[in-house]
Amino acid sequence: MIKITKINTLGKGRFLELKEVFFDYFGKKRRWEVCSSHNSVSILIYNTDLNSLIMVKQFRLPVYMKNGDGYTLELCAGLCDKDKPNIEIAKEEVLEECGYDVDVKNIQRITSTWASVGSSAANQEIFYVEVDESMKISDGGGIDDEDIETVLIPADEVYEKIFDETAVLTPGAKFAMLWWIYNKVDKLGSC
Repeated sequence: MIKITKINTLGKGRFLELKEVFFDYFGKKRRWEVCSSHNSVSILIYNTDLNSLIMVKQFRLPVYMKNGDGYTLELCAGLCDKDKPNIEIAKEEVLEECGYDVDVKNIQRITSTWASVGSSAANQEIFYVEVDESMKISDGGGIDDEDIETVLIPADEVYEKIFDETAVLTPGAKFAMLWWIYNKVDKLGSC
């Protein structure tokens, strides 16, 4: 049997809250640090005109502190911190980060996954959408102080990119790219 006995807040920021949790775990008293965070959405975007996946490149301070570079290649993504369905948040993120205006009826849910299970256990819902250049209405780049660059991965380079250890790709991005190869490549007639 598991029972939480006490939670202390150690620190609170704009997006994260660090907690110290005391709990009984099958008769043993335990303590763990937990970082509370919002769940998120991510979107794998395939541009049919360019026969390429659209990813985003951005600076991530925690990665910089580990590798001295800090730039990651990720799916278009955003926090679920608004009172609206995740699919609506996904639509907004595609526009804000990549500049494409998509219809929610064309956004397909792939799955959801848990990340950072030892520290924050954030859930990310992964979506897929196809775009063409007629849907591009802005350069994207994010909002406020986000500094997001869109990156095209040509269809015939996707598999290699997944295993390119010189690129910092998130696990969700790698999973979605493999899903795309398995579920879409033959159907699209590309690659």
